[in-house]
Amino acid sequence: MIAFTKTRLKSHPMKQLVLASSNPGKLREFGEMFAPLGIEIIPQSKLGIPDAEEPHGTFVENALAKARHAAKLSGLPAMADDSGICVRALGGEPGVHSARFAGEPKSDERNNRKLLDLLRDKEERRAHYYCVIVLMRHGDDPEPLIAEGAWQGRIIDTPRGANGFGYDPYFLLPDFDKTAAELEPSQKNLASHRGKALRRLLAKLKEGV
Repeated sequence: MIAFTKTRLKSHPMKQLVLASSNPGKLREFGEMFAPLGIEIIPQSKLGIPDAEEPHGTFVENALAKARHAAKLSGLPAMADDSGICVRALGGEPGVHSARFAGEPKSDERNNRKLLDLLRDKEERRAHYYCVIVLMRHGDDPEPLIAEGAWQGRIIDTPRGANGFGYDPYFLLPDFDKTAAELEPSQKNLASHRGKALRRLLAKLKEGV
């Protein structure tokens, strides 16, 4: 099975890949990392593809749904990621609900306020960011490539830094003694959950998995 997959990829080299996101930061990061492979990253919005529903309770199911949606509507290989922050004292929440933890409309400020309110009397502050990336060669691909990454830290009460977004100003990294929002972009790309997952996905592609 592995030999067949390698042959298939070599005989049909991937030149374009639809990203099931229109986030400029993700588009730039993914584009830079795929460029050495000669693969052009195209945001789904450029093809008129609407966002997919994300009704599932796990990151991998949501990423699969988004990648499959983009691949079927575009007729091209497609990639999607799903990520969030998981807090141990809250049983893994916000998890897949990270972006809308405090409801609609999405608001980083309200999400962080809700998180701190829930942790007010908690001594346990460990948390981790988690990311899963799925690549589907076509809409009915039975062997999607899946890679994941995690980034360990803890939640603090006072925000620090201006480089990040989401929960980054409150996510302290013991190895750096900085929050995610205090890191330079190059540092963050190397250490982050998304950076780890993306490098693992690229390794699989290079190996012809």
